[in-house]
Amino acid sequence: MGQPTHARNGRDDTDWWRSAVIYQVYVRSFADGDGDGTGDLAGVRSRLPYLAGLGVDALWFTPWYLSPMKDGGYDVADYRTIHSAFGTLAEAEKLIAEARELGIRTIVDIVPNHVSDQHPWFRAALAGGPERELFHFRPGRGAHGELPPNDWTSQFGGPAWTRVPDGTWYLHLFAPEQPDLNWAHPAVRQEHEDVLRFWFERGVAGFRIDSAALPAKDPRLPDFVEGRDPHPYVDRDELHDIYRSWRRVADEYGGVFVGEVWLPDSERFARYLRPDELHTAFNFSFLSCPWDAARLRTCIDDTLAEHAPVGAPATWVLCNHDITRTVTRYGRADTGFDFATKAFGTPTDLALGTRRARAAALLSLALPGVVYLYQGEELGLPEADIPLDRIEDPMHFRSGGTDPGRDGCRVPLPWAAGEPYAGFGSRQEPWLPQPADWPGYAVDRQLSDPSSMLRLYREAIRLRPVFGTAPLTWLPAPDGVLAFTRADGTACVVNLSAAPVDLPGHTRLLLSSGPLDDQGRLPQDTAVWLHT
Repeated sequence: MGQPTHARNGRDDTDWWRSAVIYQVYVRSFADGDGDGTGDLAGVRSRLPYLAGLGVDALWFTPWYLSPMKDGGYDVADYRTIHSAFGTLAEAEKLIAEARELGIRTIVDIVPNHVSDQHPWFRAALAGGPERELFHFRPGRGAHGELPPNDWTSQFGGPAWTRVPDGTWYLHLFAPEQPDLNWAHPAVRQEHEDVLRFWFERGVAGFRIDSAALPAKDPRLPDFVEGRDPHPYVDRDELHDIYRSWRRVADEYGGVFVGEVWLPDSERFARYLRPDELHTAFNFSFLSCPWDAARLRTCIDDTLAEHAPVGAPATWVLCNHDITRTVTRYGRADTGFDFATKAFGTPTDLALGTRRARAAALLSLALPGVVYLYQGEELGLPEADIPLDRIEDPMHFRSGGTDPGRDGCRVPLPWAAGEPYAGFGSRQEPWLPQPADWPGYAVDRQLSDPSSMLRLYREAIRLRPVFGTAPLTWLPAPDGVLAFTRADGTACVVNLSAAPVDLPGHTRLLLSSGPLDDQGRLPQDTAVWLHT
């Protein structure tokens, strides 16, 4: 077999997204180009060579639009304007073009469930204009309308309704600053299709759809009844017509979609991935699966089976901007964690978590489909403890302080160990404080260390094409060991058991997440790629 060539080198095919490595950029924390303490597009542009060196195929940007930032930009006030803290529309266009010259495509977020309360539509609605029809305004219950219209609760805690001065209430499944849109109104559908075209015409390759299963609501807005089918606001059949319309727009430009779709019913999940709807959807079951061989194998098998009937590629992700970082999660020795719960489990052992995260990196990159890599995962960053007076995440405040929020995985990245604020680029303290040990994780230090997490990711992404496009075939393996092949002569083996194991017969070890033991065996919490 010849020297592996990364998929983006010299390739411009329409199926790039079926096996891509996509890097998630949380702009506010990636790199600061103007020194004001907040990451920006200038900072991202300055680090494009780093991303090209990492070998990724595309960048997914969390919202960079005009926003009051009540929920990290997911409260969008204007899709056609870049938030002033990040830069300008012209800079975004330059970034898209410069990345593409390096073989890196751009994916941006769209948030169809809601907008900001500062959006012109909602401000007009509060003034009593006809724009009220674009949202869910209802009279309250009770003798004087003092009770919410129904019993729905917000995803961030508390009621899903807020009362306005005229006595009516509006729906928000997230924060009060994020009023839900009425997708039964044609103007809402038309506006979002226009937004898709606006960004496709500026060169983006696709969109990540936030909370993709939530936009459609039962028009009666009934009280919630556990087990009632259909659900009043999750996975309603009306959504599929919306996404078919979006797919027609995307097909005009050769664009792609990835949906944030979390559904326990695999058949209903697969409906979103039919050939005339979304291209891909996030795989939350893999992300939330404990470090356990049997459960991981079941998760992998179930994921591939879910996608097979509709011919869509699976996606694999270990972390994102909403999730406790992988090193910290995997460092809980009991592995009894819930991905959405930040404050429970045994105390974190970072050495253990790092070993497992390194092995998980090789596992995910060897699987068939698309891999999403959240910024800083390639550096092995742990979850940071944020002082209470610096927390900004509304989840913390809406929970009454019981949930520490998501800021711990959003801390600005360390780039240079010897520079102020670990080279993030600021002349003043970044918007979230960096832990004292952040310089130890800096890019420059890791690039010079052959055993670093960054060097492991770079080499794994470079070698990944050796697995080809063939489906996964499990190999015989001891209990607690995952072993599979995807191409003749190439295998991935991951040891999650309590003792070292012998490697299967092979001609060459391509890559290892850690050293073998003195007898050439694969230690616990270690993965290898082999020529067999």
